[in-house]
Amino acid sequence: MSSSSLTVTTWSLEQTSPADLRPAAVPAGDVVIRRAEVPSPEFSRFLYTAVGGDIRWVDRLGLTYDQWREIVERPGAEIWVAYEKGTPAGYVELDPQDDGVVEIVYFGLIPAFRGRRIGGHLLSYGTARAWDLAERWPERVPTKRVWLHTCSLDGEHAMDNYLRRGFRLFDTTITEEPDTPVPGPWPGAHPA
Repeated sequence: MSSSSLTVTTWSLEQTSPADLRPAAVPAGDVVIRRAEVPSPEFSRFLYTAVGGDIRWVDRLGLTYDQWREIVERPGAEIWVAYEKGTPAGYVELDPQDDGVVEIVYFGLIPAFRGRRIGGHLLSYGTARAWDLAERWPERVPTKRVWLHTCSLDGEHAMDNYLRRGFRLFDTTITEEPDTPVPGPWPGAHPA
């Protein structure tokens, strides 16, 4: 018996200068973005499952506590969280790489906060923090390139948001992946 699969297109995008960033407008209301300065595997996993549960973010679900801790405690790794009226709405996770490269590893909003103009602002803010990361981590060389990837499983507005913020496409791949059930942030949380 064969299992079903999905055809997934993955697009890799980049900026090569801080001048590439075209910031979105700041949304109305009580929206603030703060860095999670205390490394917390629990908080990181909460954000990951809450944002990615309905769009098939599964690659980190099997990680142990120590593996999560290693990710969040890596020098230069940063998590920036958007809050609306004190409630986490989404996040950007930055991963410093070699030679002044910073990857936006994860970016997204918790489903209840999508479509409220928070995403463009959060992406703008997170990208700016990727560009000035060396100011907070003096052992790092200045950022020369910021990159990310998105795929056909992500939200319908994801690619448009990246392009409007000044990211440029540099690679496209197509793969077949198992068609696993959408996990949701916890069993039964995702509406049918």
